[in-house]
Amino acid sequence: EVQLQASGGGLVQAGGSLTLSCAASGFLFDDYALGWFRQAPGQEREGVTCISSSEGRSYYTDSVKGRFTGSSDRAKKTVYLQMNNLKPEDTAVYYCRACYVHEENQSYYVHVDNRVDSGPWGLGTQVTVSS
Repeated sequence: EVQLQASGGGLVQAGGSLTLSCAASGFLFDDYALGWFRQAPGQEREGVTCISSSEGRSYYTDSVKGRFTGSSDRAKKTVYLQMNNLKPEDTAVYYCRACYVHEENQSYYVHVDNRVDSGPWGLGTQVTVSS
């Protein structure tokens, strides 16, 4: 059974930092990229980061580029999202999922990789940034 356990959210002031973690199990960690997706109230879910452990590279959507940093620990089968200079518009529930990216006009777009059946999106981890 695939399990992706996101944690680390919280309440922070604008300009602050948080680090999210996602522990993965139930599939071959090195075979898939893992990414972070977020959904704010009343908005569609969007992919913000896709972390490829095999490539040692992370991809970012434009809205978080330069502020968020993705990383992975292959031994722990865990990916992380270091979020700096947080803004109120970063307020959302954050989820992790297998991902892939496509590039268009020098921008990256992060999508869910449905080859990994992660089941329902679950609770995620809430990030709230106050102004």
